[in-house]
This record gives sequence, structure tokens and C-alpha cells, in this order.
Amino acid sequence: MTSTPPFRDPAAPGNLIIPRQEWDRAPWNRWTFQYVRDMMPTTQVWRGAGPASPLPVNLQPVDAIPFEVDGQYLTIGSFLEMAYTDGLLVLHRGSIVAERYLNGMASHSQHLSQSVAKSIVGTLAGILIGRGLVDPAALLTYYLPELEATAYRGATVQHVLDMTSGVLFDETYTALDSHMAQLDVASGWKDRWNPEWPSHVWDLILSLKVLECPHGASFRYRSIETDVLAFVLQRATATPLAELVSRELWAPMGAEEDAYFTVDSAGYALGDGGFNATLRDYARFALLHLRGGEVNGRRIVPADWITGTRFGADPTLFGGVYHDTLPAGAYHNQFWIEDTARRAYMARGVFGQLIYIDPEADFAAVILSSWPEFVSTVRTRTALAGVRAIRDALSAK
Repeated sequence: MTSTPPFRDPAAPGNLIIPRQEWDRAPWNRWTFQYVRDMMPTTQVWRGAGPASPLPVNLQPVDAIPFEVDGQYLTIGSFLEMAYTDGLLVLHRGSIVAERYLNGMASHSQHLSQSVAKSIVGTLAGILIGRGLVDPAALLTYYLPELEATAYRGATVQHVLDMTSGVLFDETYTALDSHMAQLDVASGWKDRWNPEWPSHVWDLILSLKVLECPHGASFRYRSIETDVLAFVLQRATATPLAELVSRELWAPMGAEEDAYFTVDSAGYALGDGGFNATLRDYARFALLHLRGGEVNGRRIVPADWITGTRFGADPTLFGGVYHDTLPAGAYHNQFWIEDTARRAYMARGVFGQLIYIDPEADFAAVILSSWPEFVSTVRTRTALAGVRAIRDALSAK
């Protein structure tokens, strides 16, 4: 087993040492999720040279809004106090109506998004699909012929967009021998303690040889699918992922700050969960979706791709649960579809990351967190109940 020196928290020199293999776990994540680039290699997502797109502010009192979940009565204020929240921002009718920073987070702090990154990559795919640079119906092997020797043989780009390939990938976060544990090592997030494991993400993809069900038969949450998608986008454009996100999404939408990705030993930006940005820039991403893919009259994401994301999912493939057993409607184009009626949709990540988008109410909420658990049905249900309570209270005005 190889080892690198443990990380030291510069806020408490000589006092607190963060174990290398546990940096993203509680209690360390209360600090590390805002300082990822202090601990591992990263690559810049440039905001561009243009002005930041405006975010009008029209603050409304939300802390006293009540809501109930599973027989427990809370307010938004009490929820924020008990939910390991680092940041909350609410958009309604194009304006910021609530903005909170907790746990030392500030407006300039860049917070790890975990699997919210998947929806960033999915939106990038929508842009490139709209431009005709990527065909979602094409076989993955058209772009990545090396996958002919893997279980991805015969799968399409749309299959990985929807996580409906039949490739076996064990997503268990706490198992030491799961594919997810291998991904932690391959991505550079953890030390390579097993010398037989892949040393970077591309090698991990090439090692996936087992098919557990036919491609397209059902949804199975597999983080590696986003990385396969990211390699397709890179190969189709001959451009690294971070540069693509900057050029096609982050700069055009008018981000205020640079973002960044963690990178593996081969320089690959981790598309499935390594993206970091500020609370307000995550909100700009949400507003881009609320506006059907436009910012200040400029078309960035094809409107039909966003409509297709909301309405094009096949719930029969989904099985009715999130990966943390919370009831849901569907999954499509790297977004969670909250239900099949209202078609609010979400970007979600472990440890409590959430971007909730409801075009019908012209409403979005961003929550950045550092939960003690990877996933929690109770915490997720509570966060969504609180978000819906804010939405309904604002909509009633």
C-alpha cells in the first residue's frame, strides 16, 4: 500500500491533520469540500473575459416558512441549522430571493459538487449534440473504438447519458472492494492501495468487461457512465473536458468566477464528481435551465434538448427509486426527474448537494452541504420538502 503525507488544515496549523484516505468523509468534509484544490491536482475552468451575467437580488424572508416531513415540523431556519448546510441560494422569477452562507463558506468559496458535476457534463453533451458534433444514437465505439473490448460494446451514447447500459459497475460507496472504491483510486481521490487496480479513469473504463443486463433494459446508477460520456465529448472535439466546459458553458453563461475539476494521474478532469464552483455560479447554471438554455437573449443550450430532458425520460426503465432509495420519477440526460407530472428536475450529489429546477414555478434552489453520510433518505426528503415549501410560499405571493 502506497501512502502520501496526510493533509494539514491550514486553518489550524499543528493542530488538525486530515487523513489522506478520509479527506472526503466526516468530519473532515466540513472543511475539505471548500478547499479541494488545496489537497489534490486540479484544472481550471476559465470563466472567460466577459462580464458576469447579472443576478438581480430581491431578498424575501424565508427562514420562518414552515414545512412538515415524516411527522416532523420544521422551518427553513431550523432546517439550515441542523442540515450540515454550507450554502443555500433560491431563485424566483429571475432574482435571488434568499442567499445563505454557513460553516465558513463565503460568496467566493468554491464548493465540491460531487455528482452535480454529472449534470454539468450532461448539459455540455446537450450543447455538442445540438451542434451536430455528437450523435446520441451512435455507438460508443464510433467515438471510442477501444471500448469494443469492454462490456460497453453495443451501447450507445444515449445509454450512458441515461445510465441504461448493461455494464456491471458496483456503486457501493462504503465497500472497500467495489468499483466505486476503484474509481476513487483511479481518479486520484484516494491512494492506490491495491497494485492491481487501474491507475487512472480511462484504464478503469477499459477494465469493465462484465454485462449484467442488456443495454437499454433498465436504469442502474453508475457514476462511471458520466466519465465514459466525457471521454466521448473529448474525443469528438479533440478538446479536454475542462476547456470544453469553459468554452461552451461556463464562459458563455457569464460565470462570475473560475470553476475547477480534480484531475487523475493522466490529466483527465473527473466528470462524474470532481467539479467545484461558487454558490452563485451554480445558481447561474440553474437560471440557464430555467430560461430554456438562454442567457440575456443568447442561446447556449438547445431548447429542445432541455425540453427533451424534462419530458423524454422513460419511467418504465427507472424502477421508481433514486440510488439512495428515495422515490422518484425518472432519470434522463444526467438529470433526475422529480416526477413525471410536474417535470421539475434536479442535479444531485452525495453528502447533500442539490440543484432543484422547476420551470413551471420559475423557481430554482441550490443547496451545498457536507453531510456526515454519503446518502440519507431522511436528509434528502427533508431538503426536498424544504425546497418545495419555499417554492410554494413564493408562488403564493
